[in-house]
Amino acid sequence: MRPTTQLLGAVSAVALVAMSSTPALAVGTTAGDSITNNVSVSFQVGGEDQTAVTDSDTFTVDRKIDVNVNLVSTSPVSVSPGQNQALLTFDVTNLSNAVVDLDLDAVLTGGTAANIQNITMYGDADGSGTFNQADIDAGAISHLDDVAADDGTGTDTVSVFVVADITTDAVNGDTFDIALVADAHESGTAGLGAEITATAGANTDGVDTVLADGNGGTGEEANNDGAFSDDGQFAVAGALVSVVKSSRIISDPVNGTTNPKAIPGAVIEYCIAVSNAAGAATATSVNVADDLPADVTFITAGNTGSFGIWVDGTATIDNSGATPVATCANGSDAEGTAAASYSAGAGTGGLDLISGTLSDIAASVTRSLYFRVTIN
Repeated sequence: MRPTTQLLGAVSAVALVAMSSTPALAVGTTAGDSITNNVSVSFQVGGEDQTAVTDSDTFTVDRKIDVNVNLVSTSPVSVSPGQNQALLTFDVTNLSNAVVDLDLDAVLTGGTAANIQNITMYGDADGSGTFNQADIDAGAISHLDDVAADDGTGTDTVSVFVVADITTDAVNGDTFDIALVADAHESGTAGLGAEITATAGANTDGVDTVLADGNGGTGEEANNDGAFSDDGQFAVAGALVSVVKSSRIISDPVNGTTNPKAIPGAVIEYCIAVSNAAGAATATSVNVADDLPADVTFITAGNTGSFGIWVDGTATIDNSGATPVATCANGSDAEGTAAASYSAGAGTGGLDLISGTLSDIAASVTRSLYFRVTIN
């Protein structure tokens, strides 16, 4: 009769040990899941197989909190003085192994605060990844609710749009740095949950929390604080427009064109030179409005001494004296067209008005508008 007592010390055959466990997901096993490891030991006594002995170990997966914010816009974003809803686009991803809420904050970290206004965050209401009216209609946001853990495909990444208004006081070369900060909070409740903190002390049997985030280098958060950030920049490309208005005597009734003087009946040419400085943004929709003095009469194209309103000419500006002096040439007569007009009594206080529209003025370019009057 074979002995039935199972004494491991009497095993003459080699014991076989088998272990099994639940495989982890490639992007991180979900917090709160249980991982069970089973072990089985088989053996023989006297050459006969005995009943295997088994045991198992189970532990709970703890929560790893990690958040990523990434600027999508090409920075710096060129903006103009007076521009509304200048846009920075960010991608926000929950790299944790649990669902979280994300508290959002758009922080001006550089630039003159008085020259940028209404910094506002919007979500991607229609999932297009592009800021549009649907996002505006959905309203501004301050947090993201129940953000799913990233599954590695990128489908859980959320677009956040930060928009701001640039004031007309901003000038060419001004910059504004804005950091978007996402801070992990507890999910599952209405609104923003409590801020997530790390579990202190030794590991427990429950779901502990480890803050595993890095930092984006913006100075608005730090390693292992449950938050992450990235920043973008607005760079103002303003038009630096200046204008010089001068007059020159063309002729008078006595001297003609030889050393003419500014006497009644003399013909005067007004030259308006509009310049845009080097390195500036192109000035568009350049409109000139000139109120004529009451003591002069505009020489229209149909009058004796035909002239008109000449636009988009060149101008020579002499800066050698106390004040710049501009001389215009090479324009084209645009009186009575969409580009230029004379309107009797339409100016300030009922003065006659000369109006003209110049072509776009790029950096380092000067365009002119000029016309002639007689002294009453």
